[in-house]
Amino acid sequence: MAIQILCATFFGVEGVIVNVEIDISYGLPTFNIVGLGDIAVKESKERVRAAIINSGFEFPVGRITINLAPADLKKEGSHFDLPIAIGILIATNQIAVEDVGKYLFMGELSLSGDLKRVKGALPIIIQGVNSGIYEYIIPGENREECSIIRNAHIYPLETLSQVVEYLRYKDMMPYKNHKEFKNASNGLDFNEVIGQQASKRAMEVAAAGNHNILLHGAPGSGKTMLAQRIISILPELTYDEALEVTKIYSVSGGFNKEGLINSRPFRNPHHTITSIALVGGGRNPSPGEVSLAHNGVLFLDEILEFNKSCLQVLRQPLEEREVKLSRVSGTIKYPANFMLVGALNPCPCGYYGTNVKKCKCSDYEVKRYISRLSGPILDRIDIFSPVNPISYKEINENLHTETSEHIKQRVKRARELQEERFKEEGIICNSQMREKHLKKYCKLNEKSHKVLELAFNKFSLSTRAYSRILKVARTIADLSEKVNIDEKDIIEALQYRKFIDENII
Repeated sequence: MAIQILCATFFGVEGVIVNVEIDISYGLPTFNIVGLGDIAVKESKERVRAAIINSGFEFPVGRITINLAPADLKKEGSHFDLPIAIGILIATNQIAVEDVGKYLFMGELSLSGDLKRVKGALPIIIQGVNSGIYEYIIPGENREECSIIRNAHIYPLETLSQVVEYLRYKDMMPYKNHKEFKNASNGLDFNEVIGQQASKRAMEVAAAGNHNILLHGAPGSGKTMLAQRIISILPELTYDEALEVTKIYSVSGGFNKEGLINSRPFRNPHHTITSIALVGGGRNPSPGEVSLAHNGVLFLDEILEFNKSCLQVLRQPLEEREVKLSRVSGTIKYPANFMLVGALNPCPCGYYGTNVKKCKCSDYEVKRYISRLSGPILDRIDIFSPVNPISYKEINENLHTETSEHIKQRVKRARELQEERFKEEGIICNSQMREKHLKKYCKLNEKSHKVLELAFNKFSLSTRAYSRILKVARTIADLSEKVNIDEKDIIEALQYRKFIDENII
């Protein structure tokens, strides 16, 4: 009679329940694992054998067959070591467990029988609870991650021997995570930035509507400093948003051992990053930087230094807010609802169009440098903000500037208005509006129509640029808590479409 043990794997960022079936029969000693397992699954045979023997149990001599069902789903990772070992011990009557079917087991075994941390434990627990499974035996290192789910009964153990002892005597209470969910701060504040009031306003508008923004200006003008502080004015993560972010980090192996991720992600990859590392994928698919920035910010410093083909792969995630990876086994989806913040110098020497130093670049070099950002990418950026160098006088004036907390309150109020407006629409902020939403929520008066029509015809704006101007204008109106968009909002939104050579794009 085959023994069945519950385990699970993950596909993308979603868990999938797997039945581990163990059958031991007479015959020549063999140990086979079937069910479309990868190399890590196949290699579990030797880990399980050594762990059972070194934990003081007997490894059976006979024909051992392990089936991982459903058989047509590819299994990856070392999650199956523990359920295979427990199944073998039950099948050989070394332990007797009547209610083993109510537990879900997962964990990697060392040769000495220690339980090691596994990736993707959180989405597995979430899927298990949704499937009516509430008891989980897991490695001790996964305790903080798995105890986030309130309805799950977590039993974190350190060795195979401890698992066996628990199954025999049930002498352990479920682990409870008593840490209160509280948002953390990165300690950076906008009042540390001298001057740059126009850029700060642009950052506020971007944060209020979750708009993509591009900062351009001379080296040392403060672009990076501004970008690093945008997190400080974004609304705090909600519990559901934090759970989404933590799931992604759990699958990628970059989980915070302190528990639920409690601050919006701020990802700042180096310009030598590859396309796969940026959007995800690879031989064993994993989330890329765009997914690790989900519900947060992806900051591309010196964006023109990134490989052009690398930037092109951002087109689909920026538009659809998710990454789709097509494989033979199916299509994997990773969420990628992030705010893009880019920073660049206007030319190779960095001083084109500034009064700091004379630009040494030819017109050809400037155009070639800027052309690394293609039209489709520029069309997907809502706000362009020049960051001009500040004078010696401004540095020493010690003018009072707003703190991030003051700006955040306005941003939070604007976001609340958007959530209330879109509660029946399936979106939460202005940047996610589609054509039907623009017609419904971005109605213009006669003066506003004339201003926008003039700009549209004069600068040959694309339809996408037109839509983004309306979205930004809607956000500007929300910051002032206005019901309708007026001409002032349209004019400010148009100002944010000027890029380097003062043409509106």
